[in-house]
Amino acid sequence: MELRGKNILVIGLGRTGVATAKFLSDRGARVMIADQKAISELGNTAALFKGHADIELGIRDDDTDVLLRTDMIVPSPGVPPSNCLLEEGLRMGIPILSELELASRYLKKPAVAITGTNGKTTTTSLLGRIFEQCGRRVFVGGNIGNPLISYVNGKQEDDFAVLEVSSFQLQWVRQFHPFIAVLLNVTSDHIDYHGSFEEYRSVKERIFACQGTEDYAILNVDDPESEDLSQRLPAGHVVRFSSSSRLKEGIFIDGDCLRYRFDGKDEEYPIRSIRLKGRHNLENTMAAVIAARICGCPPAGIIETLESFTGIPHRIEFAGSIDGVDYYDDSKGTNVDAVYRALEAFHRPVVLLVGGRYKGGDFGVLTHLIRERVKMLIAFGEAGKKILSVIGGIVKTERAEGLKSAVYMARDNASSGDIVLLSPGCSSFDEFKNYEERGMVFKDIVEHMGHEKDERIWANHLQQ
Repeated sequence: MELRGKNILVIGLGRTGVATAKFLSDRGARVMIADQKAISELGNTAALFKGHADIELGIRDDDTDVLLRTDMIVPSPGVPPSNCLLEEGLRMGIPILSELELASRYLKKPAVAITGTNGKTTTTSLLGRIFEQCGRRVFVGGNIGNPLISYVNGKQEDDFAVLEVSSFQLQWVRQFHPFIAVLLNVTSDHIDYHGSFEEYRSVKERIFACQGTEDYAILNVDDPESEDLSQRLPAGHVVRFSSSSRLKEGIFIDGDCLRYRFDGKDEEYPIRSIRLKGRHNLENTMAAVIAARICGCPPAGIIETLESFTGIPHRIEFAGSIDGVDYYDDSKGTNVDAVYRALEAFHRPVVLLVGGRYKGGDFGVLTHLIRERVKMLIAFGEAGKKILSVIGGIVKTERAEGLKSAVYMARDNASSGDIVLLSPGCSSFDEFKNYEERGMVFKDIVEHMGHEKDERIWANHLQQ
């Protein structure tokens, strides 16, 4: 793909936008960068391009005049299709490529691409760890860690590229061609971005669109649309996984193990070796095992990894214990299905913290799990009132203005043996810049409450 001398518009100057601009500049393109922020607000980010005469900053993300001198547009993940530059660019017939699409055209290594509403990060991280344990050199990135565009700008010395892929990135793909494509699940999410669930699902399925007869598609049998999808896939090999059904071919739960049957193999992976909590994590593990075996990783190395892999930050992560109450950080659970899966992971009474900024989804699907497993429901943030209008009153219910007051309210109502679970089901943008910050604040609050308890104990000891 010839980029030299082309006028290319990059929309959004976050981590991916910066990496994309550098990549394009290194290949002789003239780069124009549009962002919501003025140059004066970009600070250190703008300073990264000081002295680059071929990079133009300061274009507003609603200035459609720039399109008159644009040969190609590369939107950053999260820039919605409704952005006026994208809408007008489409109308004018200007090619629009996501960073993922652009980078993939320069990728020299086989790609394993993983998408889904929930579980992408866990599965991607686990698979990357398996490759490393089994002596494979691997780049792990995409929607997590480093963007793929940064990797292809380097030497590409690894054996595989394992990529987490979001619907934002798949929105503008044309030729993206992973050797292995994984669709973990599809439930309602990002409707505010895609416009409808049907469009969201359609975009997710683009991960398979350019596969060929030598490629592999990995599907979740328990997804209601998977069978219809499997009939439409161009991939030469479809491998399935299920946490609820026995399969003639694929991987499934068989008593106390995961049984893998494919390509003449019949292997067992003990469930007791899997340290991740919850049935959904068995599904994530199944998908990772399939991909690892296709790529030649031996069973012993896979099992050894499963015995040591404890998950990722902010995804049902143990945050501490105070007075016999265990606190779990599931701040990454930003949609209703994630809350459902987190609740399924616990069999002790739960004080559930939900809230933030509503982004779609039906909290009503949680009703029966709340009755079965939740001792108290605390809704916080912008979405608190809306959430309570749907599921308030099923169990003891309270509303809190922000996360801190919600956590202290949970502490005051939890008893020894209970779980306090932050699984918001909403984005973090009403109170925090991202889910990571929200999770870190939650853990800091828990740690502080532990120190408060220690100080009370010490004070009482001194008085005796």
